[in-house]
Amino acid sequence: MKKTTLILLLLCCSLGLFAQRERIYRTFKDTRAVNVHSVETLPKGKLDVRISHRFGDMFGDNGGWPTFYGLETAEDVAIGAEYGFSDRFSAGIYRAKGAGATPLGQASLRQLLNGVFKYRALYQEEGGTPISIAVVGTTSLSTSTKIEGNDNLIRSFPKFAHRMAFNGSLVVARKFGPSLSLQLIPGVTHRNLVPFEGENTIFSLGGAARFQVSKVFALVGDVTMPFSNTVTSENGYSLPLGVGFEWDTGGHVFQLNFTNATGIFETDYIPYTTSSWGEGEFRIGFTISRWFNL
Repeated sequence: MKKTTLILLLLCCSLGLFAQRERIYRTFKDTRAVNVHSVETLPKGKLDVRISHRFGDMFGDNGGWPTFYGLETAEDVAIGAEYGFSDRFSAGIYRAKGAGATPLGQASLRQLLNGVFKYRALYQEEGGTPISIAVVGTTSLSTSTKIEGNDNLIRSFPKFAHRMAFNGSLVVARKFGPSLSLQLIPGVTHRNLVPFEGENTIFSLGGAARFQVSKVFALVGDVTMPFSNTVTSENGYSLPLGVGFEWDTGGHVFQLNFTNATGIFETDYIPYTTSSWGEGEFRIGFTISRWFNL
């Protein structure tokens, strides 16, 4: 009788511990906020086909009625897909136009192939682990034509390696109840070739928030701050900041956003955002994400 009672007590304790450690899912609905990655990875066997678009300036010198508030121009476009190899690990590839620039008007890398991977290292748990953590890596390779005769240009490409740039980040997130989710994103961006007196390696800290308004509608926002001696407001750069409206239609997630960042990927917008919200140099963008079972 005593052995039976002891076994029942141990079983109850085990079930209690298991119940306390139930995972928290869908901290964010999508794998992105506006510009930054969210902590979410794809479920195993899911293929996420994504189309992202950034129009031109709504206002400012390059916006307004002559460009129909930026809708007649396309700063950046990215098309690609990611696949969930497991519930924790996903990877994908994208083609992007590329859109960043320096204050002196020198363009960043163009015609980009972007490889992305994400590993979910930790899940937030009910009554257990208080945060979720993911590791994200991005590699960008420019396929644009080499510019001859001026080694000071980013696209002079003295070596093949100069076509490449990298970003790595750690996404730390927490879901505060059914409506609010927050995350911090410390990261590092490395460029193999930089503008004159530029820094090859830049550390950054980003933040993102998501607020669930209704069952299918949410507000999202993010900002990223580079820690750099050259990528500063005094030198004509701006913090990439975005706000967005997100709809979950069941089959896909649609997001309409506004951001001063012209580039879509971290290797583009972190070191090359020169557009300013204060001067009306922000743009409409959208992202369509569609999942398929494979």
